[in-house]
Amino acid sequence: MGRLKNKLIAKLFTQFPSLVERWVKNTAPFPFKYITGQGKVEGIPWTTLTKPIKDCNIAIVTTAGVHLKSQKPFDMKDPNGDPTYREIPRDTLKEQLIITHDYYDHKDADKDINIVFPIDRFKEMKEAGEIGDIAEINFGFMGHIDGRHIYTLIN
Repeated sequence: MGRLKNKLIAKLFTQFPSLVERWVKNTAPFPFKYITGQGKVEGIPWTTLTKPIKDCNIAIVTTAGVHLKSQKPFDMKDPNGDPTYREIPRDTLKEQLIITHDYYDHKDADKDINIVFPIDRFKEMKEAGEIGDIAEINFGFMGHIDGRHIYTLIN
């Protein structure tokens, strides 16, 4: 029943964005308040590029639950999520990828994985000389991390 409930909630949040705002404001765990600007944020680790993007190597990091079909799926039974990651090599074909994630509606991404893991777009950009290279290893996370897993990751 837990997975079905998660999928229904994800569908509702997709259909009614105001529900997300209300959830974040009233009941969301602490990271969401920071992510959405409703909490105090200090030390955001972004920095300005110091060279043209055409000279940069790019890594893809997604929290969309993307992984190779040959890899262990993310744990959808743990209500606190799955804090692990999956390594995705740069030579991966989109047909080798799958999404395991119950906390958002990914029907469009199931049709075109590039929506959440733009491997083909980055290959095109590299070929066109718009970026330097794609990292040898890229990363897929599940993205839904809650409860005890938050503190595991922080510590």
